[in-house]
Amino acid sequence: MDATIVEVSTQILDIPTIRPHKMSVATMHNQCLVLVRIKTSDGIEGIGEATTIGGLNYGGESPESLKTNIDRYFAPLLIGQPASGLAALRQRIDKAIKDNRFAKCAIETALYDAYAKRLGVPLNALFGGAVHDRISVAWTLASGDTSKDIDEAQQMLDTRRHRLFKLKVGMRAPKEDLKHIRAIRGALSDEASIRIDVNQGWSETEATQHLRALADAGVELVEQPIHEKNLAGLQRLTALGIVPIMADESLKGPQDGFALASRHCANVFAIKIEQAGGLQNARDLIGIAQAADIALYGGTMLEGSIATIAAAHLFCTLNRLEWGTEMFGPLLLKDEILATPLDYSDYTLAIPQGPGLGITLDEDKIAFYTRN
Repeated sequence: MDATIVEVSTQILDIPTIRPHKMSVATMHNQCLVLVRIKTSDGIEGIGEATTIGGLNYGGESPESLKTNIDRYFAPLLIGQPASGLAALRQRIDKAIKDNRFAKCAIETALYDAYAKRLGVPLNALFGGAVHDRISVAWTLASGDTSKDIDEAQQMLDTRRHRLFKLKVGMRAPKEDLKHIRAIRGALSDEASIRIDVNQGWSETEATQHLRALADAGVELVEQPIHEKNLAGLQRLTALGIVPIMADESLKGPQDGFALASRHCANVFAIKIEQAGGLQNARDLIGIAQAADIALYGGTMLEGSIATIAAAHLFCTLNRLEWGTEMFGPLLLKDEILATPLDYSDYTLAIPQGPGLGITLDEDKIAFYTRN
């Protein structure tokens, strides 16, 4: 008989960040991870993670709502169900629960983790297997201080940890952001790649006025410069052809991906498993991008190690990930919750080879950071 789901539990973990992380939507001093555990009748436990940015600053789900909704609404739908019926479980949840993409992602990750462990294969095998055993990783410079960002970037280059850098802008006037960008670009070697993320912080007029200056300053990619709903504006900015435009907040699943692709609203898609609503939705979104000849970037919600490595398992199955990934979330946290930390070296992240996610929790750390 197929194993059945016998328990679904959640915990909120509060972990400080190594420095304030400043974005146009929020400044983070700590990260709240919602840990999901799904246990099955054959003794297997799958784990997943849901992580938001700044509580409700980024989207409609918060750590507290994630825990409440999973405990109250998701768990009863899963208890007693066959653990291997991943598609049926996804359909059961989608029929009963609208939206809640981050919660659905955490649940799906835990189900995939348990299923892959049962089969004795890495999670990436469920998506056809790894093409790469390591993926490139960008680092986000978001201290808000130009000299600190330069020192931080130089340290990353010196230790061969990162050479792709994304600058968080949009909190200041565009001209001030340009000074910040030029200073960082000028201080770093040609080995460094510079991209910026505006997090919807500019108007379309501001973006139009400054794209040429950004390109001249050495910016290679501009992420979500204007409001996520202004698809016509994204279309116009993309059509200018000055610097590649990447959609992020505008992508909340395959339907959004189709709308953006069909209207040529972006050159690049930032794929985030939580924002997409789970691993399978993210894979569907990737397929849309590939069919439309839109380049790919592996995005993050500044997740901890669980969701980070879940996304990495998906991304390593892709032959082309033209703009790399930003799977640096665990490095932004002051402490690690895994028994063996993830392997970040030579500008890349290694994909674990063990069954499922291939990671083991440090239960003492989990207990220490769990919110009472």
